[in-house]
Amino acid sequence: MTDDKNEKKARIAALRPAYQDDLGAGTERFFAARRTDCPWCGAERLTTRLRTTDLLQHKPGRFTLDRCADCGHTFQNPRLTEQGLEFYYRDFYDGLGEQRMSGTFGGRGAMYRGRAEAMLPHDPTPKTWLDVGTGHGHFCAAARAVLPGTSFDGLDFTDGVELAAREGRVDHAYRGAFPALAPELGARYDVVSMFHYLEHSTDPDRELRAAHEAVRPGGHLLIEVPDPQSRYARLLGRWWLPWLQPQHLHFMPVANLRRRLTELGFTVVAEQHAEPHDPVDLLAAVWLALDHTAPREDVPWLPEPPGVLSRALRSTLFLAGVPALVTATLLDRFALRPLSHRLGLANAYRLVVRRD
Repeated sequence: MTDDKNEKKARIAALRPAYQDDLGAGTERFFAARRTDCPWCGAERLTTRLRTTDLLQHKPGRFTLDRCADCGHTFQNPRLTEQGLEFYYRDFYDGLGEQRMSGTFGGRGAMYRGRAEAMLPHDPTPKTWLDVGTGHGHFCAAARAVLPGTSFDGLDFTDGVELAAREGRVDHAYRGAFPALAPELGARYDVVSMFHYLEHSTDPDRELRAAHEAVRPGGHLLIEVPDPQSRYARLLGRWWLPWLQPQHLHFMPVANLRRRLTELGFTVVAEQHAEPHDPVDLLAAVWLALDHTAPREDVPWLPEPPGVLSRALRSTLFLAGVPALVTATLLDRFALRPLSHRLGLANAYRLVVRRD
């Protein structure tokens, strides 16, 4: 066994007692009371859109997404409490998951540069840029190649933003909740970006108001979020990666978000669907289904490590699934990507808005 595997095994063993204590107290405290009205428009005509489990970490719990029949807003119901958010985020972006997520995000330079290029028609020389939900700061590092004269700051509530500052990916790191930090950032930034951030927030409206506070008059806000109106969301059901339960709490149809931004004093100057589409839907669906079917790999929220037979069965199943994974990748990247917007398959949308 390699040193890295030994180290990971030791870390999992060290974390297991705390996780077992958490789970021994039950998961009920991780969920708030179920809502009977829509958090976006207040209407009370709700229908269940999806029931699922944690398909990525496989932590215990069942999650429901409801949809408002009046405005189309989809949201987690019941929503996670602060305790629940801490439990389900723990060891995903940091801790045990830090190395894996850093590798995933670090290899997406072309996507990050595309996000920065979306700003060029509207402000080709921004002096200051705040990336909210920056994680490990990989977007900011890649965006410097597009906007070399721009100072990039990062904000996040995890310690990833402090790592981003130490690695030189951001010029200044803010750790905490954006609405709480917004007053000290008042009208400081030419650009504020929220790339796949709003869907994680407990109150998207507060985040949008914080953005209005941080962007200078005439400055811009860039938002990119999963598109709940994507046909993939219906076709793939629980296997559609952007549902990302239990972390994603809100899914906003583009018309809803445009309307709210206008009410707050922004003007929408661009709406994009094809450009932010990430061609991984079929690959992710196959992977999630295989991972769900296979025996579990060792994690500290399991009461004990899996045995030799369990590990062998997992490896065998994934080996058998390689042809399906390769086929899904080819379809995603070459057959369907050029047609994603035309077919209504784009899994995300991007808005560029100007503060009036």
